[in-house]
This record gives sequence, C-alpha cells and structure tokens, in this order.
Amino acid sequence: MCCSTGICGPSVDPDLVNFAAVLSQLAGLGVRVERYNLGQQPLAFATNAAVRTALEKEGVGVLPLIFLNGEVYLKGRYPSHDERPVFFRAALGVKEEES
Repeated sequence: MCCSTGICGPSVDPDLVNFAAVLSQLAGLGVRVERYNLGQQPLAFATNAAVRTALEKEGVGVLPLIFLNGEVYLKGRYPSHDERPVFFRAALGVKEEES
C-alpha cells in the first residue's frame, strides 16, 4: 500500500473503502480504532503474538487481520456489504436480536 489507509492506487478494493468508512464512523462514536500498515509499521505486526503467529503460519495472504475486542474477527479479507452492519453493531456492543 502506498498510504496509511490503503485507499490509493489504480485498483482499490471497494470493501476496503467501505470498511474504512465504517471504521471512521466508529471512531467518531468513541470506539477505539487502530489500523496498522505492514509496510509502514512492521513493529506493530511483530509485537502482536496473534498477528505474528498468523503471518508465520499463513504468510501475508492472511492480511488483513481484523480484530474485534481482542479476537480475530476476519482474516484475509475485509467485511462484505452484508457483514459490515453486523461488525458495526458488534463494535458498539449491540447484541444481535435472536430470531
């Protein structure tokens, strides 16, 4: 990636763009959001045991790693259109309604 957001270059993943907007909204609501770029912040990847282990076992294809409340939520991709609202509510601590 050429920038800290990863939203740049000739072909941008639309799920990345939309997920970046979700993260921005969450941050605006007071949710702690941390994003790291392997090319710009390699120490953050090396010092997180879960990230380091995933990279050692699966390689960089495991990225992005998305954590929620300290647990791996998704790996290797960004949330889809249908998954983003679920992630948003979970990040806010809203429980899914039982059907």
